[in-house]
Amino acid sequence: MTLTSAAPSPDALPVDGRHHLSTTPDTARWGVLPRADSAPVLKVDDGDTVTLDLVSHEGILADQGRDPVEFFGGYGVPAHQVPRDAQEIAASDLGRGPESLIGPHIVTGPVAVRGARPGDLLCVRTLSLHRRTHYGIVSNRHTRGSLPDELPDPAAQFTSPDTKRAAEGTVSSFCTVERDGDGAEFGVLRCTPTLSARFPLGPFVGIMGVTDDGADTLSSVPPGPFGGNLDIKHLTCGSNLYLPIRTEGAGFYAGDPHFAQGNGEVALTALEAPLRATVQLSVVRGAAARRVTGLLAEPFAETRTHWIALGLDADLDEAMRQCVRSALGFLTARTGMDRATAYAYLSAAADFEVSQVVDQVKGVHCLIRKADFPAET
Repeated sequence: MTLTSAAPSPDALPVDGRHHLSTTPDTARWGVLPRADSAPVLKVDDGDTVTLDLVSHEGILADQGRDPVEFFGGYGVPAHQVPRDAQEIAASDLGRGPESLIGPHIVTGPVAVRGARPGDLLCVRTLSLHRRTHYGIVSNRHTRGSLPDELPDPAAQFTSPDTKRAAEGTVSSFCTVERDGDGAEFGVLRCTPTLSARFPLGPFVGIMGVTDDGADTLSSVPPGPFGGNLDIKHLTCGSNLYLPIRTEGAGFYAGDPHFAQGNGEVALTALEAPLRATVQLSVVRGAAARRVTGLLAEPFAETRTHWIALGLDADLDEAMRQCVRSALGFLTARTGMDRATAYAYLSAAADFEVSQVVDQVKGVHCLIRKADFPAET
């Protein structure tokens, strides 16, 4: 498990996986998810590792000029520090057709896993995350975010020299990455000419999912039982995300890379920036699948220290209720305890956090400490 701390050259980073998948107009979609009839851009064996060069949508969207060299140049970034794949996608016809920009994200895939079938689980283990830039963007746009009637404020004057207004009222804040003497990395956001906020990085991939079995074209924005735009900040190096497979081959895809995010992601985006991510794709079946998740019908995750149950709904209260039900279902299946006792445990010891409130379908996740159940770890 690694997190790069050195300032990277965008196109010269280690490839940690057996397969390397670049993001190009031929291997990606803009704003939509792969469908059941989408041809795989890569086929791998069960347990294979894949390195994906993930592209951030920030700096290439139309409301930012669809020219990342010019956009980031406005913040002092030289052209050679803007990843070439972002430049190529922005200049391509991707996202200009009838399905153009249903959502903002660049989604790479699908990747077919041989032998994966509906009824199985796809385990996505995040092995490494390498920054591809030393900067990123936080944006609030189009009256979205948690305060859509208040921000963006078209009359606002900014105290930060790195917060700027673009087309259609979009407000973007530029952040850099810095390291302290111990090598720890931080995002830095200039608040005024003399004051900066400094916060720790926690890179993760916001979109990881499997292809849905429906015929409709799905936006990249709302998450669902297939995974997708879950935006759970705990899915960093060493985490496992379990996704119920819905189509032959699973059809894994990824996108929306982050350098950091606060729970809620209230402004609409967090610190968005490109990553080189390596994941292991493994199929889990039968008794092993039941032990992992209790055969929940929705995504489930775990880290070294916690199990993570999820709740998703357009209504935040219902997302919370769904998350509690998922946590109950997991605990009763995994430990054999009754539902009332599991309910009592969750109330006394588990942490329920709002993943995000800005992706149409809101997310709540529950952190259950593995150390509380030593017989099960």
